[in-house]
Amino acid sequence: MAEIIFHHYWTSPFSEKIRLAFGLKGLSWRSVEQPTIMPKPHLIPLTGGYRKIPVMQIGADIYCDSQLILAELERRYPAVPLMPNGGLSHAVGFWADRVVFQASVAVIFGSLGDKVDPAFIKDREALSGRPFDPAQMAAAVPLMREQFRAHTSFLEAQLKARGPYLAGEKATVTDIHAHMNVWFLSSFTPAEAAGLLAEFPLVRAWYALMNTAGYGTHEKMTPDEALAVAKDATSIAQEETDPNEPNGLKAGMAVSVMADDYGRDPIKGTLVASSAQRIAIKRSDPAVGEVVVHFPRAGFWVLPG
Repeated sequence: MAEIIFHHYWTSPFSEKIRLAFGLKGLSWRSVEQPTIMPKPHLIPLTGGYRKIPVMQIGADIYCDSQLILAELERRYPAVPLMPNGGLSHAVGFWADRVVFQASVAVIFGSLGDKVDPAFIKDREALSGRPFDPAQMAAAVPLMREQFRAHTSFLEAQLKARGPYLAGEKATVTDIHAHMNVWFLSSFTPAEAAGLLAEFPLVRAWYALMNTAGYGTHEKMTPDEALAVAKDATSIAQEETDPNEPNGLKAGMAVSVMADDYGRDPIKGTLVASSAQRIAIKRSDPAVGEVVVHFPRAGFWVLPG
């Protein structure tokens, strides 16, 4: 099997999910560090315009979004299962990625204030299409602390009922999703994290336990090496049309895929396969040749043309 090539940066909370999955599954992977802001000249040729992190590459197959990457790791490496609760874990992922993440962002960047790099602010404004104003976030910090506390209390109650992990005796993807925002807050604003977690001893113990998983075994790979791997490889994706596809999409059609929240850069290609949970499109670029880019369906739009 071709090796896992992981495009990320070490401060990315969404990448932390995948690094933990590597650790829990005991996987080996190659680490390709990408810039935190645009331009990303070694990522865009692979994805066709998708600029978010993380991205997982296996040969000429490119997997975008942590939701899909976790599912693909489970499919390819089932020996240590992380999804015994099936689809429920994806629902927890949406809760962590959207509701709790927004509270975390406001607390972190509102607390950091003028310490935030102006170039980072400009990039995130372009990504989201709306102002990224640490001063406004600072004003919202008290409210967002309340929200973070409320959501953390759900974890405390679940650990009390099931512990030491959220689903019982073994870590699952549910733990990975829930861990992300605690890690994010603890990494960037440790004083805020200490204050907000003080009343939740089970969450603190669980967080420490999750951090023992490690990241598996990884070695550095240069971005140029990753592009060369894609160019020399052939995708293993098989053409498939979903008979229940609600909008009549069929293999061979020209489509555009884009995120439905932010970073709505359309990625154009030819439909290879679709299902209720996935979409795969074929595209080419001089730097990588022909690749197949995979996206989740939940949280992404697929448009003809």
